[in-house]
Amino acid sequence: MARILDGTPAAQIAEALEALAAGRLVAFPTETVYGLGADAGQDEAVRGIFAAKGRPADHPLIVHVANAEAALALARAVPPAARRLMDAFWPGPLTVIVPRREGVATAAAGGQDTIGLRCPAHPVAQALLQAASRRGLLGLAGPSANRFGRVSPTTAAHVAAEFGDEVLVLDGGPCPVGIESTIIDCSRARPVLLRPGTHTRAQIEAALGEPLLDRDAQAPRAPGTLKAHYAPRAVVRLMSTDVLRTALQVWGQTPGPVALYARTVRPAKGMLYRAMPDDAAAAARELFAALREFDERGARIIWVESPPPGPEWDGVRDRLTRAAAA
Repeated sequence: MARILDGTPAAQIAEALEALAAGRLVAFPTETVYGLGADAGQDEAVRGIFAAKGRPADHPLIVHVANAEAALALARAVPPAARRLMDAFWPGPLTVIVPRREGVATAAAGGQDTIGLRCPAHPVAQALLQAASRRGLLGLAGPSANRFGRVSPTTAAHVAAEFGDEVLVLDGGPCPVGIESTIIDCSRARPVLLRPGTHTRAQIEAALGEPLLDRDAQAPRAPGTLKAHYAPRAVVRLMSTDVLRTALQVWGQTPGPVALYARTVRPAKGMLYRAMPDDAAAAARELFAALREFDERGARIIWVESPPPGPEWDGVRDRLTRAAAA
């Protein structure tokens, strides 16, 4: 099991910082999910993230920074669109992809000439990043602290269940947002939405003052954009409300145990069940914890009712679609 740090908050930050400076991995809380952190300026330490997660080395990582000023040490340029997003949404759950400064964070960028940067709002993450900045660290590479392609962690206990003793964990309580950040590519002429999060498209476009384009073949590689991702051990089947109701009529023919995660549909007798919140933000906050809970309860298949069509549900819908594709 990974070791969850104890002692006073200041002592925990100090121990975590010493470990990071020495090239070790430290999991830390953000408002989205827990990240598996390494000093972005130490390529060998960052390669340890890829090894621990079983993640392809060309699948880039987001680098977390203390503030917009700290981003300048990693970015060759901050385009106007990126600056507007940073001003509007930092600190917070939004990542911008910008041109990378040559010779820095090569491993974290997966070898690309762009880099994803985020300034998290979580107070523990901020305390760690501020201390790291004072120590001279450029930022913390920090993908979700789980095995590659699996369910992201939203508590320290989730992280501890994933990794061995080489990973230290800063416990910041449950993550209040619950799904990963929105990712906007600002490295080209027009901003492009690469991954939805809890910010709606309309909110982002209002801050930009221009429409977002959709992902295309020329977009840089970015975290969480593979077709299959965020998957529990159980098979996820995402169904419309009508299809789900039909499936429930014959669910006894499905090898069990079967779990149901739904808003408007109630379970048949004998099913594992958890109600999906009606509010999109609440659903995002608990989504990964709900999937992990069904795994722990022994579910073989999880039937999930498709979220409503509103834009506020785009992030949850994206995560469930990718989980079902696995």
